[in-house]
Amino acid sequence: MKNTGIARQLDSVGRITLPKELRKAFGFSEREILEIYTEEDKIILKKHSEPADIFTGSTKDLIEFEGKLVSKDSIKKMAKLTGLI
Repeated sequence: MKNTGIARQLDSVGRITLPKELRKAFGFSEREILEIYTEEDKIILKKHSEPADIFTGSTKDLIEFEGKLVSKDSIKKMAKLTGLI
Protein backbone atom coordinates (compact mmCIF):
# COMPACT_ATOMS: atom_id res chain seq x y z
CA MET A 1 0.00 0.00 0.00
CA LYS A 2 1.32 3.43 -0.94
CA ASN A 3 1.14 6.25 1.60
CA THR A 4 -0.02 9.49 -0.05
CA GLY A 5 0.63 11.64 3.00
CA ILE A 6 -2.91 13.00 2.66
CA ALA A 7 -5.33 13.03 5.60
CA ARG A 8 -8.92 14.25 5.59
CA GLN A 9 -11.43 14.81 8.39
CA LEU A 10 -14.94 13.35 8.15
CA ASP A 11 -17.68 15.99 8.13
CA SER A 12 -20.74 15.83 10.40
CA VAL A 13 -22.51 13.27 8.15
CA GLY A 14 -19.43 11.09 7.56
CA ARG A 15 -18.25 12.41 4.19
CA ILE A 16 -14.71 13.08 2.99
CA THR A 17 -13.48 14.84 -0.11
CA LEU A 18 -11.00 13.04 -2.33
CA PRO A 19 -8.21 15.46 -3.19
CA LYS A 20 -8.15 16.71 -6.77
CA GLU A 21 -4.70 15.16 -7.33
CA LEU A 22 -6.05 11.68 -6.48
CA ARG A 23 -9.20 12.10 -8.58
CA LYS A 24 -7.05 13.16 -11.53
CA ALA A 25 -4.46 10.40 -11.01
CA PHE A 26 -7.15 7.70 -11.00
CA GLY A 27 -9.27 9.26 -13.74
CA PHE A 28 -12.35 9.86 -11.58
CA SER A 29 -14.76 12.18 -13.33
CA GLU A 30 -17.30 14.44 -11.67
CA ARG A 31 -20.23 12.44 -10.22
CA GLU A 32 -18.33 9.15 -10.79
CA ILE A 33 -19.87 6.13 -9.09
CA LEU A 34 -17.41 4.37 -6.80
CA GLU A 35 -17.75 0.92 -5.26
CA ILE A 36 -16.80 0.63 -1.59
CA TYR A 37 -15.10 -2.49 -0.23
CA THR A 38 -13.61 -3.31 3.14
CA GLU A 39 -10.65 -5.55 3.93
CA GLU A 40 -9.63 -5.98 7.55
CA ASP A 41 -9.13 -2.38 8.73
CA LYS A 42 -9.09 -0.83 5.23
CA ILE A 43 -11.72 0.94 3.15
CA ILE A 44 -11.15 0.46 -0.58
CA LEU A 45 -12.68 2.64 -3.31
CA LYS A 46 -12.94 1.35 -6.88
CA LYS A 47 -14.49 2.72 -10.06
CA HIS A 48 -17.90 1.16 -10.55
CA SER A 49 -18.12 -1.13 -13.52
CA GLU A 50 -21.39 -2.43 -14.88
CA PRO A 51 -21.80 -6.20 -14.69
CA ALA A 52 -21.12 -7.66 -18.14
CA ASP A 53 -20.92 -10.92 -20.09
CA ILE A 54 -17.42 -12.41 -19.73
CA PHE A 55 -17.32 -13.24 -23.46
CA THR A 56 -18.89 -10.25 -25.21
CA GLY A 57 -19.09 -7.45 -22.65
CA SER A 58 -22.87 -7.25 -23.15
CA THR A 59 -24.84 -5.95 -20.17
CA LYS A 60 -28.22 -7.42 -21.23
CA ASP A 61 -29.96 -10.58 -19.97
CA LEU A 62 -27.16 -11.75 -17.68
CA ILE A 63 -27.13 -15.06 -15.82
CA GLU A 64 -24.59 -15.96 -13.14
CA PHE A 65 -22.91 -19.34 -13.63
CA GLU A 66 -20.02 -20.61 -11.52
CA GLY A 67 -19.42 -17.06 -10.26
CA LYS A 68 -19.24 -15.57 -13.76
CA LEU A 69 -21.79 -13.55 -15.73
CA VAL A 70 -22.91 -14.82 -19.14
CA SER A 71 -25.60 -13.36 -21.37
CA LYS A 72 -28.47 -15.48 -22.66
CA ASP A 73 -27.30 -14.67 -26.20
CA SER A 74 -23.83 -16.14 -25.50
CA ILE A 75 -25.42 -19.24 -23.97
CA LYS A 76 -27.56 -19.73 -27.09
CA LYS A 77 -24.51 -19.32 -29.36
CA MET A 78 -22.54 -21.86 -27.31
CA ALA A 79 -25.44 -24.30 -27.38
CA LYS A 80 -25.56 -24.01 -31.18
CA LEU A 81 -21.79 -24.55 -31.43
CA THR A 82 -22.07 -27.75 -29.42
CA GLY A 83 -25.08 -28.98 -31.35
CA LEU A 84 -27.47 -28.83 -28.40
CA ILE A 85 -29.90 -26.64 -30.36
